[in-house]
Amino acid sequence: MDLHILEHRVRVLSLARRGLWLYTHPLLKLLFLPQRCRCKFFSLTETPEDYTVMLDEEGFKELPPSEFMQVADSTWLVLSVVSNGREPPGCQATGVTKIARSVIAPLAEHHVSVLMLSTYQTDFILVRERDLPVVIHTLAGEFDIYKEESGECVPVTCDDVSNGFLKPKPAASPTLHPVQSPQTRFCVLTVAPDTLPAIATMLIDVLFYSHSSPPWESATSSQDLDSITFFSFSLIEGYISIVMDAETQKRFPSDLLLTSSTGELWRMVRIGGQPLGFDECGIVAQIAEPLAAADISAYYISTFNFDHALVPRRASLRSSSCCSSGRRAADSGHCPHAGWQGEVSPPPQPYSLIFDLNDPPAWGRAGHSIAPSVLGMWWLWGHGGLVAVGTGPQERGQSLGAILSL
Repeated sequence: MDLHILEHRVRVLSLARRGLWLYTHPLLKLLFLPQRCRCKFFSLTETPEDYTVMLDEEGFKELPPSEFMQVADSTWLVLSVVSNGREPPGCQATGVTKIARSVIAPLAEHHVSVLMLSTYQTDFILVRERDLPVVIHTLAGEFDIYKEESGECVPVTCDDVSNGFLKPKPAASPTLHPVQSPQTRFCVLTVAPDTLPAIATMLIDVLFYSHSSPPWESATSSQDLDSITFFSFSLIEGYISIVMDAETQKRFPSDLLLTSSTGELWRMVRIGGQPLGFDECGIVAQIAEPLAAADISAYYISTFNFDHALVPRRASLRSSSCCSSGRRAADSGHCPHAGWQGEVSPPPQPYSLIFDLNDPPAWGRAGHSIAPSVLGMWWLWGHGGLVAVGTGPQERGQSLGAILSL
């Protein structure tokens, strides 16, 4: 496989919802008239907190500085993995899963922070420009690396960046972040560029006007765990990718939005209880590696404050029993829970998981903690990240006889 370092130098920023009015005109220009500003990399993602924008330097010039815009300090370079020297035309990517072991995990081990932007067509890995020497040294053994310059692909070797290479510091142990899994189902779509004007009015309505209250009055705390506001639009090198919830999709002409032949719906896993920042390493790896081990496709979209993974609604699960250490821990009545402190009673059975949709604690294997979420879906986190995911009883207090492991 080849690893391409694209020409784009990307800025990542947050637009406050209350200041959206100031940026409506430049955003419309970037959405529908990119040739007017020569922007070739543009992504706009709406979340309950804000609007995250990733765009190249030409696009960044269109946005006026203000108190409503917060810009990440670093400039980011864009990496793309290409199979056999080219992307298969018209092929929908399988998401971050396919690059978890070859790219995401090695970069995490070498203390390189990454942002992810999965689209309908492919996956983009964003790394800080200053981390490029480490990236090349880390991945040179796995990939043929090329850097795009003036439209040409120029081979890159470790010798080309040896003068700027610094031995990375050992990566710290990853922080355990809470996750949420709202009930909302999502679609990953594309649209032909020449038909974009046909849905322009609806896109404007969805992005800027489809709120029960004005964006500047929206409160993050009002978001119900059963649903979440999330809409992502990307226009990168002429290719359009859209992520929207299934209800919003019904508002668009069905013959213009293109999806996979299966029409797969996706469930979101939202990572982070507090803003994640840009310095922590290994967040993407914690999610991607277990999914890769089970060959489960996943899209991954990083935003300014939180990360979002999309997994198939009907992902296959395998059943596995608890290990002997889990039995000993359960017998001792000790099993830590993220976000829960205090004395808890031992589980009724060494192999049980307790589904309590309203109150902690939930039980798991030794050294792990459970972050329960709505609708009987649970996520098992360990020291190495996401260990397992499953669905279980819908009623409070019911137990599952085995851990459903990825």
